Amino acid sequence: MKRFWREVTVSEGDGGFGIELDGRPVKTPAMSALLVGTRALAEAIAEEWRDCTEDVDPRAMPLTGLANAALDRVAADPESFAAGLAKYAEADLTCYRAEGPDALVQRQAENWDVLLDWARRRYDVDFKCSSGIMHIAQPADTIAKLAHAVAILDPFRLAGLAPIVTIGGSLIAGLAVVEEALPADSAWEAVSLDDRWQAEQWGNDDEATAALDGRRADFLAAARFLSLLD
Repeated sequence: MKRFWREVTVSEGDGGFGIELDGRPVKTPAMSALLVGTRALAEAIAEEWRDCTEDVDPRAMPLTGLANAALDRVAADPESFAAGLAKYAEADLTCYRAEGPDALVQRQAENWDVLLDWARRRYDVDFKCSSGIMHIAQPADTIAKLAHAVAILDPFRLAGLAPIVTIGGSLIAGLAVVEEALPADSAWEAVSLDDRWQAEQWGNDDEATAALDGRRADFLAAARFLSLLD
């Protein structure tokens, strides 16, 4: 799409805050009105539209994309969407530890035990951890309580949670970001630990570095989206 507008403004109505391009409301890909619940989020989305170059790049507009997803995808069936995210509790990254070397084992413990301890206190659950990649079943009560924690989220929070969980492989880290129990940068450091360890051991590869940087950008954009919902 080519840029066709000059002025971007935020409007307020009964349904929330919208974005207008030269006075015309922005719509989602499914042609619903792009309305969000807070002025802060609407202003941030409007800024993405203001920053567009002549050739519009959706990848440079992550907040717009997440709002579109919340309205077009998640809101249509939030129960199913939440259930899909909740499945990550069955094999959370933080429960699978390296067998060695000792330095990596220690680093994982320092970063991941904090998250598990928080989840134990917050949700009154427990976890089973394993060394290696063989699947280990988590207690049924843990799965149920974490699933409930996801199910009670509204479509916008589910849309913001989804990239954090799928990129990082950790529902626990995602919930910690949603509940502001852990800064987004710290959560990213935790879930990207193994990738960064490999780079330290074997050196940086340009393609791998670019991929990791892209994942980090998407992760932090989703965290910012969540922070703008209140």
